[in-house]
Amino acid sequence: MPAMLGGGVLVALAAFGALLSLVWTPYDISAVDIGARLLPLSAAHPLGTDQLGRDMLSMVMAGARVSLAVSLLAVAAGMLVGVPIGLAAAAFGGWRDEVAMRGADVLFAFPSLLLAILLAAILGPGASNAVLAIALFNIPVFARVARGAALGLWQRDFVAAARLAGRGRAAISIGHILPNIFAAIGVQATIQFSLALIAEAGLSYVGLGVQPPAASWGRMLGDAQTLIGVAPRLAVIPGLAILLVVLGFTLLGDGLRDRLDMRG
Repeated sequence: MPAMLGGGVLVALAAFGALLSLVWTPYDISAVDIGARLLPLSAAHPLGTDQLGRDMLSMVMAGARVSLAVSLLAVAAGMLVGVPIGLAAAAFGGWRDEVAMRGADVLFAFPSLLLAILLAAILGPGASNAVLAIALFNIPVFARVARGAALGLWQRDFVAAARLAGRGRAAISIGHILPNIFAAIGVQATIQFSLALIAEAGLSYVGLGVQPPAASWGRMLGDAQTLIGVAPRLAVIPGLAILLVVLGFTLLGDGLRDRLDMRG
């Protein structure tokens, strides 16, 4: 699928830039050179420099590393907590299912970005608190996806055979149900990653996410807002980076979902 391929290319480019920044960037992002501030695009600085004289290409690469890492950790944390909750709700039903789903409904009642901002404001600014805040609204999403996918499998013959063999509900959930819902969880993870990236950018934009001197696309947007009339590229470049990566994960998730539906 062309859309899925395009999404994969965008995600791969962002991941490559983030990984490359671990070992190399064109310039040191912590080096301030006021004499080189707001330089236009050139061979020495392909994306120009910012208001502190830092190379924008280096900032974008380092920002990719931080923004993607925070989003990845937040989605992974939400998945590690949410999936077991969903599996337990489907396996045992009754009051456990009711408590899990009503708890999810409470979290769904709040807009995800506003909830993340509220929690980050309570916990304080910082990358680790941003991860916790973003992870919280991912938990009910993965719980519902895991529960919905697992409920249908509990009626299948291979589960009935496992129960006749004396395996408990927890063992069946881990050994038989979980491997069969990996695909659905993976598709949801790609979608949640794009939402987590937007949430991280929003938190950093308002000063509740990654703190200086670390680079973040949202932080770059926040720093550029006072110079939008002087050097609009300072906002356009990180904004475009966020847009393209979110688009990439969205296309990738939609493509994976369509492929799974076709197989079904």
